Amino acid sequence: MQYSNTILLTLVIILPACVYQQVSYERDVTPILAKNCNGCHMAPNGVGYRAIGLKLDSYDSIIQGTVYGPIIVAGDSRRSMLNKLVEGRVGNKQCNARDDKEGISNEDIETFQIWVDQGALNN
Repeated sequence: MQYSNTILLTLVIILPACVYQQVSYERDVTPILAKNCNGCHMAPNGVGYRAIGLKLDSYDSIIQGTVYGPIIVAGDSRRSMLNKLVEGRVGNKQCNARDDKEGISNEDIETFQIWVDQGALNN
């Protein structure tokens, strides 16, 4: 019985890690930001930058957040403002990334979710 418990515990620990590969800020997140977000969140004239001080052109600026505070809760995409914005979960529709002609894709939204849930690492 001890042997079965060890195998079960090992599977519980290993399987969730196998579901998603590590999301890289540089490889996976940066291109999404460049395509969908940097136009409005570029200093000094971007609309999103002027409105809330949010720059998305570097890891440090994303972690810094806005004039109101951080936008990422590392390890918790459900509570992160970044995820709420790109998913359209903000009631007053502060971000129009979902309203573009193409909009941010569901795959890109999932990439943000996984990245934040994995700790929003600078990798």
